Amino acid sequence: MSYFVDVHYESINKYGEELCGDKVEIVRTPDSVIVVLADGLGSGVKANILATLTSKIIGTMLKEGATVEQSVETIAHTLPICNVRKLAYSTFTILQIFRNGEAYLVEFDNPSVIFIRNDKVLEIPFEFRNINGKDVRESHLSIGIDDTITIISDGVVHAGVGISLNLGWRWNNVAEYMQRIASKGENARDMSKELMEACKCLYMDRPGDDATVVVVKISQHMEVDLMSGPPVSPTDDRNMVEQFMLSKGKKVVCGGTTAQIVGRELKRPVETSIEYMDPSIPPIAYIEGIDLVTEGVLTLTKTVEILRQFSAEDCGEMNKDMLSGKDGATRLAKILIDECTHLRLFIGRAINPAHQNPNLPIDLSIKLKLLEELIVYMKKMGKTVEKHYY
Repeated sequence: MSYFVDVHYESINKYGEELCGDKVEIVRTPDSVIVVLADGLGSGVKANILATLTSKIIGTMLKEGATVEQSVETIAHTLPICNVRKLAYSTFTILQIFRNGEAYLVEFDNPSVIFIRNDKVLEIPFEFRNINGKDVRESHLSIGIDDTITIISDGVVHAGVGISLNLGWRWNNVAEYMQRIASKGENARDMSKELMEACKCLYMDRPGDDATVVVVKISQHMEVDLMSGPPVSPTDDRNMVEQFMLSKGKKVVCGGTTAQIVGRELKRPVETSIEYMDPSIPPIAYIEGIDLVTEGVLTLTKTVEILRQFSAEDCGEMNKDMLSGKDGATRLAKILIDECTHLRLFIGRAINPAHQNPNLPIDLSIKLKLLEELIVYMKKMGKTVEKHYY
């Protein structure tokens, strides 16, 4: 099955605390995607350290091939039971989704995950297992396109307790709310933000506990092919364009010289727009069969700036309006963020003298540096990137 595991999380701290006592670890391996949510006992610095240790240990061990039993045993020996409260120092949820469409879920004292398929909340069958003295819930399930799995900490189900709701939000109400959100067909980022905003409202912006939402959505495989820069040898122009057009992904061309090469090899005119949607961004152009044609360095600089903000862990201030612009940079950023799971780059390494910086090595252009930075942020968002140099 060809699919992409779209993961995004949002957290809020207990009112008055600088650090969150919940911690999320996302690990992507060639065979699976591992998501760990750990909730440290209490709040503040101590809870943050406990949750960080738990999530890092579990995520790293599973990545290196350890079993869940080995990971939980390590946690049990590292973080013993609190002598005063007789509670584990950290609770956790582990979700591992494999490339073959199978998923493995382990829950220890966290609220149950919310599994939505075809706009309905499904009950996940589970078995109790005792691992090193801890009773954990273990589940095996198969996933499909558009399935949504939401992992929450107990701060979410307690939202509003004693403030706006007598008994808190409760799991059934959270699941029902998530069901409505999932029916909109949004991505993981937008769904997690919407659920967390509701949580904040119930707390009236004074959270009584750390709260975390992790949304995992199984999305369609969406390819984008981006070509930028002329090849070192002009004799490679035709081969580069042929390979670029061969794949089925959405087509993007960045750079005036690159656009001229594509237009010439495809025998199609390059028509430049005269509209400046943003005075700081050059206008886009049009080539038949190409989804987006933009200028090079200035457009990529702004695009990378947008990607940097979206890929940051703390992007709570980001909103959809940032991607509503019609200029080339915003259009490119929207494609890469919302319409791309796999990016294939066709990079020409000929140096453009106009882009040369005397403070950089002679063989490094500004555009190449921008593309490498773009790759970093795409990978940080969990996208798969493939590079072809010419």
